[in-house]
Amino acid sequence: MADKVVKLCCNTILRRYGTAPAAKPNSDFIPKQYVGPSYQKTEQVKSAHIPPAMYNIYKRPLLLHQGHMQYLFDHEGRRYLDLFGGIVTVSVGHCHPKVVGALQDQINTLWHCTNIYRHPKIYEYVESLVSKFPGDLKVVYLVNSGSEANDLATVLAKAYTGNLDVVSLQSSYHGYSSSLMGLTATQSYRMPLPVPPGFYHTMLPDPYRGIWGGCRDSLSQVAGACACPGDCVTSDKYIHQLNELLENSIPAGRLAALFAESIQGVNGTVQFPKGYLKKAHQLVKKYGGLYVADEVQTGFGRTGDAFWGFENHGVIPDIVTMAKGIGNGFPMAAVVTTKEIAAAHAKATYFNTFGGNPMAAAVGQAVLEVIEEEELQKNCKDIGAYFVEQLVQLQGVHPVIGDVRGKGLMLGIEFVKPGTKDALPVAEVSEIHENMKDLGVLIGRGGRWSNVLRIKPPMCVNKQDVDFTVTVLDQAIKEYMNNKK
Repeated sequence: MADKVVKLCCNTILRRYGTAPAAKPNSDFIPKQYVGPSYQKTEQVKSAHIPPAMYNIYKRPLLLHQGHMQYLFDHEGRRYLDLFGGIVTVSVGHCHPKVVGALQDQINTLWHCTNIYRHPKIYEYVESLVSKFPGDLKVVYLVNSGSEANDLATVLAKAYTGNLDVVSLQSSYHGYSSSLMGLTATQSYRMPLPVPPGFYHTMLPDPYRGIWGGCRDSLSQVAGACACPGDCVTSDKYIHQLNELLENSIPAGRLAALFAESIQGVNGTVQFPKGYLKKAHQLVKKYGGLYVADEVQTGFGRTGDAFWGFENHGVIPDIVTMAKGIGNGFPMAAVVTTKEIAAAHAKATYFNTFGGNPMAAAVGQAVLEVIEEEELQKNCKDIGAYFVEQLVQLQGVHPVIGDVRGKGLMLGIEFVKPGTKDALPVAEVSEIHENMKDLGVLIGRGGRWSNVLRIKPPMCVNKQDVDFTVTVLDQAIKEYMNNKK
């Protein structure tokens, strides 16, 4: 039945595109037959009961049914290459057998007891996790989401420093809770409501759109960018802007922390000029604050050269937050910090009902083991480099691609009006996005103007997947251009 459906889909695409669709890489996996509610029923339920803020990303939404490693299957059995990993969350592969097995074993043993009791999995996992960190980062809080992790990190920073003001970068995303809307500096995620005082946003050091440009830690550079052998010369200019914020807007002695991702995720894979984060960390320490590294999207080997994104910047943070890939889709997150900072938190009692539950700890341990056993960090480095090379070649063919950037398997493709840096209108980017979905590739969107395709797949993807993706992107852009004529 699935083969028949796929053949019908291919025939439809052939009529639409005029050429045969790119051949998907082979897979022997056969999905289960779908037995859930009809597509029409899901439309009715969404209309009646799902909040309207949870929008459809496609004109023709998908009803996904099953996942296997780098692939997802819809209710009709059609296979898609997943390049977004559930928003950078599926790290080692959909339903990876080792992770599934660890969860099944734990479900049959102990689901939940809270961490006010001791259970072995939390201790096994915490010891494995801290072994991945440099320096004095040895104390672990296990929580449930990236937003919760970043919220706790603000509490720790304020408790330790005794200061109240927190700085983040423009266009950053750090969560959606009522307090973190102040920390998040992306307008589309800011409700028109008051947020707690004490949050400030410094200039984004963006080599592509920033006023001073710069060179970044990527195989792909902005056209005409400098090629500094060490720290980028522009980093000092962006640091000067941070210093101006600290000198003018924040009362003396009030800085608690700087929050920064190693590579901005939601904002479309924005990297910083080389040396910026290291210098920002030094400046923040001078003013009595802490550096909090948000590794929710960049952690667990995704950037290739290092296990944590901050290691690529030559800096050791005071606090690190992580989520998403930590559990390969299972809801868990963590905050890692030093004993001294954690001691300041003992001014009040703390517990977390679900954080560090036996199931999450078992899953987290299995994920760490798979990353090591299957050399997924190395795969991110090797396949990511190959991916960038292929995308840069495609950029030379299609002027609508303004920038290719990123590191490892955290990449971005920014679309612009040809000959300019003006963002391609959302409707036109959506057409390319939809075309790719119809051709069998699911990919993310992001950036201030939603004009960036975000490539953050399960870390098990291979060269065949890259070749398929590049062919599909080429076809999707050509179809978009044909429709503009």
